[in-house]
Amino acid sequence: MTKAASEQVTSVGYLGAARPRLALYLPHRPNGLAQLARAPSSQELVAANSNHWRKIVTLLSKVTSPDADDWRSFRDEELFLQTALCFAPALSHTALWHWIGGKDNLKRFSTLNHHAQPLPDCPTVSIDPDRHLLLTPYPDYRQLSNSVVENIRTALGQHGFYRQ
Repeated sequence: MTKAASEQVTSVGYLGAARPRLALYLPHRPNGLAQLARAPSSQELVAANSNHWRKIVTLLSKVTSPDADDWRSFRDEELFLQTALCFAPALSHTALWHWIGGKDNLKRFSTLNHHAQPLPDCPTVSIDPDRHLLLTPYPDYRQLSNSVVENIRTALGQHGFYRQ
């Protein structure tokens, strides 16, 4: 991994890699964000917060792990070296891909011009490959089941996400 890829951003509106492969945009910030931003850790994030954040971190890992079967070690060792959580309603200029989770959250991005189309086998998930934009329901197991995650991984894979 390059030095730039391992640099961390320390803003309280952002948690993770300076140049993430994927940034997940959420409307709510976790507890202890200022301290977590100094040393991002999925384990610390979950420990300082509720089960809700464990689900988010797990889904982010399942979607972004280069090896779909090894998402747990990716979550524990590399998640915030390769991804980021963003809390502001503006796309990061340094992220390769952008994931906006939730319809209400998408409303915060009122000026976002996109042409996301629903996935053929998963109408609740849309992708705009030109803008590198993924739109999904809020990241929760009830809305993003393993089969939905598999559809997302397939769509991202078709657009070279796992080769980056």
